[in-house]
Amino acid sequence: MKRNAYVGAGFAAALLMLGVASTMLEKRAVVHAAGTQAPRFEVDPLWPKPLPNHWILGQTIGVSVDANDHIWIIHRGGSLEPGEQHATTNPPIAQCCAPAPPVLEFDEAGNLIGHWGGPGPGYDWPDSNHGITVDYKGNVWIGGNGRGSSGGRGAIGGSDEPEPNAGQPGAGGRAGRAGRGGFASFNDNMILKFTQDGKFLMQIGKPSHSKGSNDPENLRLPAKIFVDPNTNEAYIADGYGNHRVVVFDADTGAYKRHWGAYGHKPDDADIGRYNPNDPPAQQFRNPVHCAELSRDNLLYVCDRVNDRIQVFHPDGTFVKEVFINKETLGSGSVWDIAFSKDAGQKYIYLADGENDRVHILDRESLAVLTTFGEGGRQPGEFYGVHSIATDSKGNIFTTETYRGQRVQKFIYKGLAAVTKPDQGVVWPRSGSK
Repeated sequence: MKRNAYVGAGFAAALLMLGVASTMLEKRAVVHAAGTQAPRFEVDPLWPKPLPNHWILGQTIGVSVDANDHIWIIHRGGSLEPGEQHATTNPPIAQCCAPAPPVLEFDEAGNLIGHWGGPGPGYDWPDSNHGITVDYKGNVWIGGNGRGSSGGRGAIGGSDEPEPNAGQPGAGGRAGRAGRGGFASFNDNMILKFTQDGKFLMQIGKPSHSKGSNDPENLRLPAKIFVDPNTNEAYIADGYGNHRVVVFDADTGAYKRHWGAYGHKPDDADIGRYNPNDPPAQQFRNPVHCAELSRDNLLYVCDRVNDRIQVFHPDGTFVKEVFINKETLGSGSVWDIAFSKDAGQKYIYLADGENDRVHILDRESLAVLTTFGEGGRQPGEFYGVHSIATDSKGNIFTTETYRGQRVQKFIYKGLAAVTKPDQGVVWPRSGSK
């Protein structure tokens, strides 16, 4: 009896000690989590304001913020379904709707204050718009990933689905013309530069002229542009057909340099589909989807289908890489990035259009601190979140391709402790301002 009592008392004491230890560990975990901070955001469900003229957006595949905190987007009116364009028939079938002009400018309050775009004299408008950048001088740059050969029908065709064999030697491409050297050249082998009121300034590259990833004169389905304010050089993620970053003078269009993954000379050989269990690919897969330069002169490149960011010096010297959700297949996890607005750009915001999330990374370590968003069509959810940008106040703006067809604003609410890896939908808190 006494032995049983002693054993019972000992067992109870052990349980008590385990409970205390567990509580201490839990507290330690909370303290550790509280020691890690990250920016916090809330979706603004009322931004932007409704468009005029029965206009609606198609696949919305670019966003940029200018020096006045005006938000610029570009979309594909030709991606709309027939039932979304009944106001354009002759006679109109119904009052709703019509495609908005390709390029739209909003003020901070979400009012539409400018619009333009489409084919015009002196330049080749893309078959399929892709990406928009307002540079430090206020100029507006756009790319394109249209695979047709019509010469500027305006945002038809094209896709944000990667095609591992498209544009490779001997592959032919779905709608591309065979270019020099057996490459499928495609129509959108150029980037365009405009003023903010839509006046044409410069074109680099010509439709259906690409010779591949080592061509110094033409692009091949370029995805996005960044202009360095210190050197006035334009970095192009090139892109859906080529496998490189290429740099041009932003005023003259003169070729400067280019490189592929790890700083290698790019190779257009077909390396097959991405397999997360394979060794890291020594070349970029299509698409090379972004190239963003930080203030401390590091270039961050979105190798989308390879699920990785690669970091370079401006001369193409490889620095490091990180894989994000490495098991992601399909369209990949690394779509576009933007930097936080603090002086040191401590954080990276990464749009992940396959998992429908925005990841927040520590820029120095490239560790994912937390994630927000969820797949869906309600405010704060995503369907193909494609592009991302920040304004001077630290707010985030995202656009969505496929049937997402919209731009969203996420209000910066300061730094907060990271309490869970996935925040879900960042809906406004009650009483939040």
